[in-house]
Amino acid sequence: MSLDITRINPNFEDVMPQEYIDLIENGPFGNEKSLKDLGTFKELLEEHPMCAGCNLALAFRILVGALPNPEDSILVGSTGCNSLAFSQLAIHNIHSLFGNQNAVATGLKTALRLRFPNKIKDVVVMAGDGATADIGLDMTLHSWFRGDKFTTVMFDNELYANTGGQESGMSVRDTVLYMAPKGKKFNKINLPDMAIAAGCSYVAVVSTARTKVISDCFKKAVLIAREIGPTYMQIYTPCPTNLKIKPFESRKLAIDRSKSDYQFREHITDDAKKYLESLKPKSEKPPTATEGREKGD
Repeated sequence: MSLDITRINPNFEDVMPQEYIDLIENGPFGNEKSLKDLGTFKELLEEHPMCAGCNLALAFRILVGALPNPEDSILVGSTGCNSLAFSQLAIHNIHSLFGNQNAVATGLKTALRLRFPNKIKDVVVMAGDGATADIGLDMTLHSWFRGDKFTTVMFDNELYANTGGQESGMSVRDTVLYMAPKGKKFNKINLPDMAIAAGCSYVAVVSTARTKVISDCFKKAVLIAREIGPTYMQIYTPCPTNLKIKPFESRKLAIDRSKSDYQFREHITDDAKKYLESLKPKSEKPPTATEGREKGD
């Protein structure tokens, strides 16, 4: 996208809100940022209506701040706590029907490829565990089966946080929740392995305890999805409100789980590895012994 579209018309400079002026003068458009830069520029997401201690909000902020080309990115969301933050984003986004997010992303990516065949247009799905692995599981899997080139991110708080804390397919077995008063009766859905089996070129599982890993993995996922194939990230985002813990305790829970059943793991295909290598700056080839003697070294 030409950055000219973000420029302020001189005739409207005196009426534009300061927030927008700050975004143009000190935002991420045309100026790639990273995790270490958060707090030093006008971010695409700065305020949201999430609960105190919400790990989903933390992950959301990290992901949006790590977009390689925010000016050429469109986020697709679905019903859930994350959808409350979408309306606060200073970036193109779509709210889909519950569970339809991957189907919408497929249509969007196809349209963008046809309309802008020689330009980068990143499509990223961000949704909760209910939309991704329960109600939208068929849409999720079939986008992977087709090899659709976009990134899917699941915010895994292991329950339906937006509707009162009911169990989801991602809830851990035996966990006591509102709709599982005697404990959940079946195992947590193993979506990462399903993603690998379905043909995802890159899969990462990580907890909000590892913020830099989230940022680094997301950049890789978006880049790989441009050329190689579908990518998937699953981020553990414990919900203090529905787990009935204090806001600051959610951070400790994220750390504890990152050392046990939610340890970081990553799958990347050989084609994806080669593609990432091809994006690295070419270092100067060291001179041969003959070339060195010719230069008098």
